[in-house]
Amino acid sequence: MNKKLVRWFEDAWYKEMYISAWFMPLSMFYVDAVRLRRFLYRIGVLKKTKLPVPVIVVGNITVGGTGKTPLVIWMVEFLKQNGYKPGVISRGYAGAASSSPQAVTADSDPAQVGDEAVLLAVRCDCPVVVGAERVAAARQLLSSHACDVLISDDGLQHYALQRDIEIVVIDGQRRFGNGYCLPVGPLRESPERVKQVDLVVVNGPEELLEGELPMQCQGRQLVNLHSGERKPLSEFKGMAVNAVAAIGNPKRFFAQLAGAGLDCQTHAFPDHHPFSAADLQFNDQRPLIMTEKDAVKCRRFATDRYWYLPIDAELPEAFSQQLLKLLKDKTHG
Repeated sequence: MNKKLVRWFEDAWYKEMYISAWFMPLSMFYVDAVRLRRFLYRIGVLKKTKLPVPVIVVGNITVGGTGKTPLVIWMVEFLKQNGYKPGVISRGYAGAASSSPQAVTADSDPAQVGDEAVLLAVRCDCPVVVGAERVAAARQLLSSHACDVLISDDGLQHYALQRDIEIVVIDGQRRFGNGYCLPVGPLRESPERVKQVDLVVVNGPEELLEGELPMQCQGRQLVNLHSGERKPLSEFKGMAVNAVAAIGNPKRFFAQLAGAGLDCQTHAFPDHHPFSAADLQFNDQRPLIMTEKDAVKCRRFATDRYWYLPIDAELPEAFSQQLLKLLKDKTHG
């Protein structure tokens, strides 16, 4: 989609532009269609598939990034530390693989399987399979790996896959935008949907509502995409840099760099943008700092001026305890 059009919609969704009168009938139709679909799954007209292992869905109810992927990475490591053997399934958004489902490794082509899937394979050290049909992806993963729990990165609205635990991630800064469903607003489902999930995680330091749990996403060390060299982010304090992001909320990434004292010339691209070397020619010699998700798409043409910032999620003990309890209840219930 054209970058200007994407930004226009984001302005409409998050900056209270008054376009709702024109598109409200479409939004009402969308809401009714979503509710009907959920109802048909609930009464069994549309069939759900139950897998032999617990399924945890990590999703959101808004369009765009909220911080799901850092949470999935954290959960994989946490579950391994507690004796589980997790696997991850994902849609492989923006991938163009000719066959589906498809196993993903750290060397997979993001253009084929999606940038987030490659990032998960790089960071998680566990089986990762992508596919538009989550059930098929899950079955392929389980047929070739001895996993005892599956995490679905996104897929909250993919009701064909029966889930045992639902986790919703909310962007603490933008939350639900103007509160309307598509196309008037950014919501995939009504805000009431949040009340039906098991855990609600808010990404950011913003004030929490009752029942919400905080998540902080921190990046403290830059990695050179060309050489693998690592440097503390603090070493770039006061330095003029080009900051690049093609994620759901690039302003959050830019603010993190600015908060660390970097002098940023910012370059925002649409989420999942397929970078080429020409996109990153800014006619200067400044270091270029990008997100880790964008870095997996730029490996083949990286220069020694390219750096990326790995992000790690930090969650409270309350989340850890509730997650383990839910999982044990589902496993032994």
